[in-house]
Amino acid sequence: MGNNEKSLLIHFRPEERPFVDRVLEWLEKASDQHTVKLTDFLDPRQQQIVSSLVGKFPNVRLAMSGGYPDAERKRAMIGPDYLYVDDNEFSLQLLSVTSPDPKFSQLDHGDFLGAILGLGLKRDKIGDLQIHPHACQYVVAAETASFLDMNLNQIHRVSVLTELLPIDRLEVIPVRMDEMTISVASLRLDGIVSDVVRLSRSKIMIPIKAGKCKVNWKVEENPSALLQEGDVVSLKGFGRFKVLEILGESKSGRTRVKIGKYA
Repeated sequence: MGNNEKSLLIHFRPEERPFVDRVLEWLEKASDQHTVKLTDFLDPRQQQIVSSLVGKFPNVRLAMSGGYPDAERKRAMIGPDYLYVDDNEFSLQLLSVTSPDPKFSQLDHGDFLGAILGLGLKRDKIGDLQIHPHACQYVVAAETASFLDMNLNQIHRVSVLTELLPIDRLEVIPVRMDEMTISVASLRLDGIVSDVVRLSRSKIMIPIKAGKCKVNWKVEENPSALLQEGDVVSLKGFGRFKVLEILGESKSGRTRVKIGKYA
């Protein structure tokens, strides 16, 4: 490994380095051999990593798509700088799942995602899910679409019907947040998470130190890490929230923070 690559790796956590190595390989091949790489679906942290590394290769082009502009999970296309990328080249397809069973409307995100993973597919083959009262739409890699259409026939003991649709039939549900304002002694991660999920700070520190908390899709094990506006925080088992606005200090010296909890 060259000195340049070693200096790059210090900016990433040890568990991220295998992915960083793969990205560097894709970028080097695009730069030196003019190859084109279409990735699986990347989470936002992986997208950040790719975007940060591509700047080291001036003759490489990066494009990403997840089926709609605000998609969370996206596929990346990496190639030489003269590459022209059409949306169709991301090989995205829509799997629509419906059921006449009234219990279908009671299924949640975990049920829909778990059914796919239960078929043996990895998470990186699936993009965003749009869950409607009448249907669930999965954005999927086109190379897995037929397999899912043939094999997905039940979700949490509810029989379902599947249909493959072009990606332009995607019906995007606007992101909903329940807003709340909290008052904290500081912007420390453990203090804010404690107030948002309504658990004591001592109990919150356990999952944080165990690596079950992410800030901006990156594992954060330091309870004293300071949050700032725009940060997205997730705690396994408790969902996600976003620091919408830091409203300033109260007369008592505490900091008021506006939080948006993802519904």
